[in-house]
Amino acid sequence: MNDGWLALLQQALSLLFSLDPDVWSIISISFSVSFAALLITLVPSMVLGFVLAFAPFYGRWVITNLVQTLQSIPTVVIGLLVYLLLTRNGPLGDLKWLFTQEGMILGQMLICAPVLIALSQAAFTSVDRRAWETSRTLGASWFSAVWTVCRELRMPLLLAIVAAFSRILTEVGCSMMVGGNILNVTRNIPTAIALETSKGDFAQAIALGLVLLILALILNFALGSLRGKAMPRSH
Repeated sequence: MNDGWLALLQQALSLLFSLDPDVWSIISISFSVSFAALLITLVPSMVLGFVLAFAPFYGRWVITNLVQTLQSIPTVVIGLLVYLLLTRNGPLGDLKWLFTQEGMILGQMLICAPVLIALSQAAFTSVDRRAWETSRTLGASWFSAVWTVCRELRMPLLLAIVAAFSRILTEVGCSMMVGGNILNVTRNIPTAIALETSKGDFAQAIALGLVLLILALILNFALGSLRGKAMPRSH
């Protein structure tokens, strides 16, 4: 690593540890928007994943294929859809959510939901149905029986949540189109990295990239620890 890269890394670390207001405003907006989108979407998506896995009904395969298709749609296309919905003449124009955090949350919800639904459906499909049937036979309520199944599948469901959160936290296209990349309002980590790199301000881009890298490491270590605890120990 030459002196130029060392200097950039030092500047990036300085921005983080000196609590630079612009950098930490971007981090705060990014995490608050993505957490809100995940929390709002989490329960309905998990319930739909459970229904698709356990409840046979007409048209289930159509919904399953639709969900799988939505996973592969580029985020910029979702951003365009949300932009058209929120623009002044759009169906949701009266909400005035365009270029706001609320609009970004709506866009990220549409990105997050298909991932959560598809991965939770796959997890529920893999479980032994007898856990559900036994719980119901013993008189457990619907909610209690679902909770029993979720406890059996805690690792796959946690992985689904992490995958969905990672997808929305790092997406650029939708946030750029719907949020407008406004400093201290809608500028999040991915859009800031794209902007600062195009301006040649690599120190801030590296600082924000380090935040994503550290988050990925923390999540991987946490999931690895949980997976290790969940595995049966040999005697």
